[in-house]
Amino acid sequence: MKPAVLAFALAGAFGGSIPSFAMENGEHGGQLFHVVRAELDATDTQWLDRNDGALFTWDASAWYGGDREKLWLRSEGEILAGDIEQAEFWALYSRNIAEFWDFQAGLRYDFEPGNTAYLAIGFEGLATYFFETGAHAFVSENGDISARLAQSIDILITQRLIAEPHAELNLYAGDVPELGVGAGASDIELGLQTRYEITRQFAPYLDLVYERALGETAGIARAAGGDPESVTLRLGLRVWF
Repeated sequence: MKPAVLAFALAGAFGGSIPSFAMENGEHGGQLFHVVRAELDATDTQWLDRNDGALFTWDASAWYGGDREKLWLRSEGEILAGDIEQAEFWALYSRNIAEFWDFQAGLRYDFEPGNTAYLAIGFEGLATYFFETGAHAFVSENGDISARLAQSIDILITQRLIAEPHAELNLYAGDVPELGVGAGASDIELGLQTRYEITRQFAPYLDLVYERALGETAGIARAAGGDPESVTLRLGLRVWF
């Protein structure tokens, strides 16, 4: 996959166009705010007749700043049968560039698999029909180019019961043998999280997640004796303050 294709994929998340960098003159306000959010969940893969053991995942983020500029921190990963399978940390400068849209740039560091640093650049915001959207491109310290597209939307069943479909797609410009991924779309995750907000800041949830390796990456997984797809039902807790 050529870098131009990655750029096209990033643009697709915004309905075919990247938001304008135009900003009104003047500050939106001098106040500083902060938000911390975390989702922690777990499942036992034995209910799927698999013997992989317990699976724990986390997805946490925090930001500090004003209406125009913020510092974003983020971490996500998973632990399977007591071993850390994936762990990454992001530190991004975020600047508001249009209504509901921020431009972001900074660093991402993957602790597992391997220890790899990336330059990160992308956009975070609210797409048409209130889809929360993240679209980021990465260049690793080894020169590998990749991209990640993520979208989700809240659907209110009641004022407290909320269904959240979510999707994430990873793409690579070339083969990365040390990660076991091939060029092109490497994997997709589709999920439906249903949560009950006891308060807005405290909500238990069930998350039905389907994950599948795609294209060359699926072939690499099969050749290594792995299963290119999985389904898990996760019990978790969302908190923010």
